[in-house]
Amino acid sequence: MPISRETILTALHARLSTLPATALRGEVLPERVPTDGLLILRDGEPGKPEVTLSPLRYHYQHRAEIEAVVQGIDRDAAFDTLTASIGATIAADRTLGGLCDWVEAEAPRPVDLPVEGTASLKAAVIPVVLHYSTADPLA
Repeated sequence: MPISRETILTALHARLSTLPATALRGEVLPERVPTDGLLILRDGEPGKPEVTLSPLRYHYQHRAEIEAVVQGIDRDAAFDTLTASIGATIAADRTLGGLCDWVEAEAPRPVDLPVEGTASLKAAVIPVVLHYSTADPLA
């Protein structure tokens, strides 16, 4: 069975779902951030592939994004713990069970977002580069 982008993104979401934070995929930011934090996986862009011809293969460096959000008094420590757990989860299996050639997260750029009437949010987009090959660019 050919490997598809959807299969790879589903596998990445499944890995993120093992973390204590709530992991969503393609959802809008909810009104309340769970105590353990929130992760939203965005499909991102597959980009333009490199092509080899014998056999025909399309080699992608797909850039997905994880939005990581924490809230509360100790949000700096919570954010650090959350991002470290994302890194550890990705490092534990950089091929997503053989679906990818390599998976690598890039450093986040955290920002504090004030919320009226409650504790501020600390959030960042964490780019994740998925290196994979497929025989069909529409797969």
